[in-house]
Amino acid sequence: MESIIGSVFGSVASEHVDCHRNFQNDVDDLRQRVACLKRKRNDRVAELLTVDDLETQVREEVQGWLEDARMVIEIEMPDIEEEVQNVSYLSRGSLGRRVRQKIQEVREIYDRGGFPEGLVIERPQTTGIPLPTEKMVGEVDVKEKIWGYLRGSEGMIGVCGIGGVGKTTVMKHIHNELLKKPLEFTKIIWVTVSQSLSVVTLQDDIARKMNRSLPKDGDELERASRLMEIMKTEKYALILDDVWDKFTLQRVGIPEPTIENGCKIVITSRSVDVCNYFRCQIVKVPPLPQQESLNLFLDKVGHDILLIPNLENILKDMVAECAGLPLAIVVIAGSMTGVRDIREWRSALRQLCDCVVGTEKDSEDEIFKRLKFSYDRLTNSSIQECFSYCSLYPDDWVIQRADLIERWICEGLVEKLGSRREMHDRGHEILNRLENNCLLEKGHSKYGKGVKMHDVVRDMALRVKSTGPSKFMVKANMRFTKIPKGDEWAEDLDKVSLMGSEISYIPINMFPKRLMLSTLILEASGELNQIPECFLANMPLLKFLNLSYTGIEALPNSICSLKNLTALILCGCTCLEHMPSLSKLKALKKLDLAGAGLCVAPEGIEMLENLEYLDLSAPELKVLPRGKISKLFRLQYLRKNPIFSTDIRAEEVARLNMLECFEGRFDQLKDLNSFVSELNHFGRPNNYLLGVGLETDLKKEKGEYFGEFNNDDLFRKVALFDCEIGYEDELVLPDDLRNLWIGGCNTVTDSSIFLKNLTQLQTYELRDCKGIECVVSSSSSSSSSLTAMNNLEKLCLCRLLSLRDIVKIENTTASLAPTISLHIFSNLKHLRVWNCPKLKKLFPWELLRGQGLQNLEQIIVQECEGMEEIIRWEEEKVGNQTTTPMLIPLPKLRILRLQSLYKLNRICPEGAVMACDSLNSIYISFCPEVKRIPLCLGRENGQPSLAAMKEIHIENPKEWWESLEWENPDDQYVLLPFMEYDSDDYGHWVNIKYGSVEPYIFFDNF
Repeated sequence: MESIIGSVFGSVASEHVDCHRNFQNDVDDLRQRVACLKRKRNDRVAELLTVDDLETQVREEVQGWLEDARMVIEIEMPDIEEEVQNVSYLSRGSLGRRVRQKIQEVREIYDRGGFPEGLVIERPQTTGIPLPTEKMVGEVDVKEKIWGYLRGSEGMIGVCGIGGVGKTTVMKHIHNELLKKPLEFTKIIWVTVSQSLSVVTLQDDIARKMNRSLPKDGDELERASRLMEIMKTEKYALILDDVWDKFTLQRVGIPEPTIENGCKIVITSRSVDVCNYFRCQIVKVPPLPQQESLNLFLDKVGHDILLIPNLENILKDMVAECAGLPLAIVVIAGSMTGVRDIREWRSALRQLCDCVVGTEKDSEDEIFKRLKFSYDRLTNSSIQECFSYCSLYPDDWVIQRADLIERWICEGLVEKLGSRREMHDRGHEILNRLENNCLLEKGHSKYGKGVKMHDVVRDMALRVKSTGPSKFMVKANMRFTKIPKGDEWAEDLDKVSLMGSEISYIPINMFPKRLMLSTLILEASGELNQIPECFLANMPLLKFLNLSYTGIEALPNSICSLKNLTALILCGCTCLEHMPSLSKLKALKKLDLAGAGLCVAPEGIEMLENLEYLDLSAPELKVLPRGKISKLFRLQYLRKNPIFSTDIRAEEVARLNMLECFEGRFDQLKDLNSFVSELNHFGRPNNYLLGVGLETDLKKEKGEYFGEFNNDDLFRKVALFDCEIGYEDELVLPDDLRNLWIGGCNTVTDSSIFLKNLTQLQTYELRDCKGIECVVSSSSSSSSSLTAMNNLEKLCLCRLLSLRDIVKIENTTASLAPTISLHIFSNLKHLRVWNCPKLKKLFPWELLRGQGLQNLEQIIVQECEGMEEIIRWEEEKVGNQTTTPMLIPLPKLRILRLQSLYKLNRICPEGAVMACDSLNSIYISFCPEVKRIPLCLGRENGQPSLAAMKEIHIENPKEWWESLEWENPDDQYVLLPFMEYDSDDYGHWVNIKYGSVEPYIFFDNF
């Protein structure tokens, strides 16, 4: 035994000595591995940014990997570095063991980051999701021909016509109809090919729509073989939209459609030759006839235009000049919307005739010249430049409005106004005009609402720029691996967009002479990790440089020679660790370092006297040198993400007299109070996100607590974590506060002290406050806090272990009672209560009088083990009123979700009925004591109906369901046909189709 113990002890001691001896080597090894992990993480993030598709979602394993990598890079490694700096000589062995463990962990995380199956998967769909469509005009015969070929024996179908004639529109309608009646196709796939054909991209797009992925490091032939194997397992209908170039199906990996496999391929193209190359049955899309053209024009410009005297003939002539091209009709009509002067109509007709004179029929000029007419009618050169700027984005790209306006401001395309908000308002005005003129379309992506360019309109914009004095070079999202050759960089180029490329390096001395370039966009080029000194040195007039989401590790010193640079965008550059001094960039107005890998603030930042926009939300940037921020007197936007910051000083920010938007965290409550006192006095900034609390806690909860800060919206949020607040005078909050989050403040028993004078509060979240017993009280001593509830729209209460009342009505005077019933929670829309074990009721009946809860849309109550009743009706206050059912009006309630409430015995009192005509989702799970459902389904012709219902989820035993009492027994009988049970009485999902909605019911045992 002694020998075994001695052996073990000797092994441990030997390992300890080895860790001590090799401590520095192990630390260096860990740093290198973490740097490699950062690069790989950056590549994955850049790749995800290029995916702008509502049909896909990030794989869960990818999300987990990104979070694991983030924890190591942003949290664990900085902690280790701090310990390395402070470790004593005798403790090196112990820390060395931890370093070696971390090396192994980083190695494993790095190895997991390959993802041979890809980063995203298609959202769960049987065949696909419907595409947004425009009204179809004139393509009815074309549509029937295509349907005939889809039902017939032809495998390849080609839809041809000049740009803007409606090929894509008719195919979108067919695609959506195929989803409804799929003709035995197991997969219906839509892929936009566009002018910049990339076989690799096309392969990836098709595989992704098949819920599969291809090896990233495989060659084209290997990937084609793999795709061929995948597609042979499906009977597919493949729509390839906007094909310009010829290629073989075999090269991509698409099986030839045959009668035996029943597959179909539809190609839309402007070229008949391309369709003939694929041996397609050709369907030509002709221009619209005159009457249908006129109807479409009037739909866009307004039929009331015909009331203008003597306009009809001019109108018909203008429609005739549109040559029956739907896109031209829509865009030209958009440019004439709102014009009521017949003289302006005559002038516009003359200009349009001059534009199209000599145009050859069925040529690209036919559509181009007509679209350019609408571009010319913008008249304002700044608006024209704003429109042209949209063509720098990739084809078919949904551009977020705020992002686009911010870039317009940086480029000087929006005139200088009194405030940043006024400039954003002006940007929205320009965007609205471009949308109203139909030069831009509304778009939707996973990032939200935006705008996009029709591919033909984008071609027109680029063509205009190709002949003007300020030329564009746009190779966005083409996935090329080498930077364009030197002879492509003409001297008169103004803007270059290489967004979404796979360039890994830039050759030295590629430019023989200097360029006049003002804008260079290399965004989302994740493989690019360095920039040669000479590259930027040859661009002395550069104003806008976007290197965001690239893999660059350092900026070249030559950037200091860019005297005209006004915007430097480096967000998402996680590998960026070094920057030269910026002191010479006197013209710089915007510096964006969000998500960069910097550990220290760039040198010379205090010398940027014209800086207006500064984002320092770099995760590892811990120290802001004292006195530097306060010297940036022109600063309008300052962001230092609260989850990363440690030392924003209130007195420095208070000196920024032009500050409009501010996001940051203060170490202590007194700093917040000092800053807010200045804010309340001077009214600036008017948009803010302020945090106070422990950095580690804020990091842990960042996604749930903070959200996205957008300078385009009035966020106005304060988040307090783990602050000792005991008296009203210890906390000063902004008078115009809209969003308040409180977490871990355990010294408070009544949250009313937070709510004093907050008349504009819209969202209130309370979490992890162990001492809070009520949210708001009606007692006269805290009655001023009741007014904060008047405008409240969202209330979230989580993990409040002592909470007994949401609203505590006590010592209510006769004069105060009407105020409670008529105003408190009168605008509340969303209520979520989770894990509040001592809460027995949700609302007292007093709140249902007058306007109380009239706007409530969601009630979500989860895991409140003491909850007995949702709405409590104290019988002694109601008197003897028992003969007539009491109606509890909740006219806008859409969602009722009750989950894991084991003591809940009733939703509302006996004899009461919840009037919820808008209810469309009921979720009751693990609430065994509930005996009565006091709800009524919607009615059609006096009978209960599920037409409005989208979801019914019951997760209780079958016996429970059968014993339930309903206010109207007919409602339960309506649901009976949709109940199905397995042999062991376990239920499962049942789909019920009522038009466009699919309600489902789920029954389950415990």
